Amino acid sequence: MKPPAFVYHRPGSVAEAVETLAELGADGKVLAGGQSLVPVLNMRLAAPAALVDINRLGAELAFVETTADRVRVGALARHAQTERDEAAFAALPLLRQATRHVAHQTIRNRGTTVGSIVHADPAAELPAVLMLCDGTMELASAGGTRSVLVADFFLGPLESSLSYGELALAATFSLPPPRTGSAWVEVSRRAGDYALCGLGLTVSLDEDGRISRARAAYISVGPTPVLVDLTDAVAGQAHDAADWSAAGALAAGKVDPDEDIHATADYRRHLVGVLTSRAGRAASAHAAKAADR
Repeated sequence: MKPPAFVYHRPGSVAEAVETLAELGADGKVLAGGQSLVPVLNMRLAAPAALVDINRLGAELAFVETTADRVRVGALARHAQTERDEAAFAALPLLRQATRHVAHQTIRNRGTTVGSIVHADPAAELPAVLMLCDGTMELASAGGTRSVLVADFFLGPLESSLSYGELALAATFSLPPPRTGSAWVEVSRRAGDYALCGLGLTVSLDEDGRISRARAAYISVGPTPVLVDLTDAVAGQAHDAADWSAAGALAAGKVDPDEDIHATADYRRHLVGVLTSRAGRAASAHAAKAADR
């Protein structure tokens, strides 16, 4: 299939892109990696009057920056760039752990981290990572820039607080405290398919090697990523002997998945329990290694 007709814009700077989007309003759609947008256009599920291609803006937006307290990813950083960035991996291993589950390598070579987040698919990995990392989105418009907390960004399936005329500039992931480990696990019918259920989980240890905090963000079990604090189930327990089955039961009681042709709601809830236990053990081991450094 082919997309419906549209007017094509190719701005040469962020300022020009924002100006163009302001003029287009609801008629404009941003094209970055296109790995979500182009299929939607071809299936005629969307028919914007104009596309604003920002791929000439790499000098301004194709970056992955790591500081003492955050990893900041620009709107034109491809998944592959984010995945391979060694400074980002050293500071926030979860970002690479999750990105490796995004579709296939060919898709990751073109698709963008920020584009995946803005698309707001509740089955996508990167929105959940941003949620788990208490991240923010940087948005620009003709009226200036604003920063939106992740808790306020995702509104529903494929719906975010990005307004007409706005351009997402970057996503910022806050770094976890010292002695924190992470893991990403998911189950899909085939490698590269959307997950039936998946989650990222972080575990922080105190100086005695006992769990002080545990949280997880789940995909494919709600209209947006679902963040669950698991601390009550495992706090004070040794990292290598924690009752992660209790944490899984806690999480299973916090989600309300839908049923579809791929899985029943009960099966998805079952996966939440099983995968939480699996991810908890992996993240605990990772945290112990981090504490030994």
